[in-house]
Order: sequence, then C-alpha cells, then structure tokens
Amino acid sequence: MTTTPRSPAEEPQRDFDVDRVWATSENVVTRTRRDRRGRGLRGLMFPPFHPAYRTRRERFDEAVVTYVSRLELTWGKQLKGTEFAVEEVPPSDPSPWETGGVPLGRYFPPVAGQPGRVVIYRRPIEARAQEPDELSGLVRDVILENIAFLFGCAPDEIDGDYQS
Repeated sequence: MTTTPRSPAEEPQRDFDVDRVWATSENVVTRTRRDRRGRGLRGLMFPPFHPAYRTRRERFDEAVVTYVSRLELTWGKQLKGTEFAVEEVPPSDPSPWETGGVPLGRYFPPVAGQPGRVVIYRRPIEARAQEPDELSGLVRDVILENIAFLFGCAPDEIDGDYQS
C-alpha cells in the first residue's frame, strides 16, 4: 500500500501547533519543564524574618504608624478626626509660605467637611537621613512639628524627646 503525499490544502486543520505542545491532559496544555532553564521555581531572595525582606516604603510607613499610634495614646482626643498620610514627594507647586527648600511634611487644616490632614513626604526625609535610626527620629520630628502647628504650641510640649 502506497501513500501519496498530501497537498497543504488536504492537511487537516489543527487548533494548536503540535511542535509546541509537550503534554496534554483533557484539553489542558501543560509544560513538562518547571521553568525556563529547568532550575526550579524561583523562591524568595530574603526570608520573611530578615530585615531586608521589607522595602524602604514599608519600613517608612511602619515608622509613621508606630509614632502616630504612640501619639494617639496621650493626645487621642485632640487628634480625633485628623488623618495622617505618606506621599512620595511634595507637589511641584509650593505653598506661598514655603520659601526655603523642599518641605518634609505639611498640615492641611479641615475645610468644608474634610478632616485635618498631616502629610509626610517619604523621599525628602529619606534623603536627609544618613542611617535607619536617624530616619525614625526625623519622621518623629516632622510629625511633631506639624502636630504642634495644629495645636498651636511648641513641639517639645507634645513630646519631651523633641530636640530642635
């Protein structure tokens, strides 16, 4: 029995490319290799308990939340309704009273039903901190200065650890 070669028009149509399919199981196409070079799935670079596991943003946010929660223990009634936010950088249009340098934080008073808001700018603060320990102190100082502006008093009246 001899077979004659078929023309491309007589070839049966296929939904998939046979050369690219390695293994099939009931309409599910799976690859026999685990990853691109066969070395296994990629794991974490650092374990979760390692300090380098968290990003700089997460460490900064944690410093802000830690200090604000500490302030709320003693100044909770006065801070009620005040929102705290972290932004990357300040907007490019400074307020009229901000004449020198890049602001590290701002206080926005309550207006038209909006609560008062303290905004801390992460990148300028991180640029000024030389070490991780300095970062938490600088975050504390910026929050204290804005809260003092809100209360109309000196920052050292709110927290005795403040050093101007």
